Amino acid sequence: LAVVLQASGEAQAAAGASEADPGGVLERAAKISGFSAKSMTTLDVIAPQGSGADRLLVIGLGKPAKLVAHDWLRAGGTAAANFRKADKVAVYLDAPGVDVGAQAAADFALGLLLRAYSFDAYKTKKKSDDEKSPKKVEIVIVTAVHQEAEKAFAVSEAVAGGVVLARDLVNLPPNVLGLVEFAEKAEELKKLGVEVEILGEKELKKLGMNALLGVAQGSARPPRLAVMQWNGGSKKDEPIALFGKGVVFDTGGISLKPGLNMEDMKGDMGGAAAVTGLMQTLAARKAKANVIGVIGLVENMPDGNAQRPGDIVASM
Repeated sequence: LAVVLQASGEAQAAAGASEADPGGVLERAAKISGFSAKSMTTLDVIAPQGSGADRLLVIGLGKPAKLVAHDWLRAGGTAAANFRKADKVAVYLDAPGVDVGAQAAADFALGLLLRAYSFDAYKTKKKSDDEKSPKKVEIVIVTAVHQEAEKAFAVSEAVAGGVVLARDLVNLPPNVLGLVEFAEKAEELKKLGVEVEILGEKELKKLGMNALLGVAQGSARPPRLAVMQWNGGSKKDEPIALFGKGVVFDTGGISLKPGLNMEDMKGDMGGAAAVTGLMQTLAARKAKANVIGVIGLVENMPDGNAQRPGDIVASM
């Protein structure tokens, strides 16, 4: 698969056309289909004559004057969404009439990575699934600023890793990602240089964190609190503190929530997932900042020992 980018109103042939489209098939296909390169529109040509590529994909960028940074992320996502069965992809990024910088190239690559995400760990795979799409896709991005883009991509790759971690945490079912398991995920960040401290029920009681304990007291699974510290900045710099809500499942407790969509209550730990993913990104890209991430991990369940509406709680 060869991917080229085209801006609206640009008469010059797309970058890479001489290699990917020596027969000039794209110009004719665009006229027939009425393709005008509007933002994130696509033109797909199968088995183009004279080309070494099985398919040619054109992604519209819209008018160059209206391009914003986020559009490069979207363009990468649009490309990945149209890979289909391709296992080798060449992307010619330098669209005529558009100033493609290193950050734009890195953002495009980030869009590719994020769009390629799939959570299928618990799906049964059929033989026919292997025929639908390749397990791995080899992508080469061709651009004049490739050296600068490679440096910028190191940051984008770290961002992608953090986003994927956060997505995985949110997608995991609560019987797999309990409080202990979530805390273990946080502890894995030690490999990247993050300082991690896990507090259990005993430590939380000693600190007087009764509001947190109150939410968890109806669950058979004891609470945890994880403190993650990344010290990449100067010792004189005050840290930025981030707090993430980590209710791995929220029934509503005694005030039980309606049954409709109850399975979605596993998402009440999305804040904790976001903070954990961010801490991974900061460490992976060696961010020059001091950041503390704190996540309170509890499960809110109905039980004879659950907290009652109207209870007076002495909090920390």
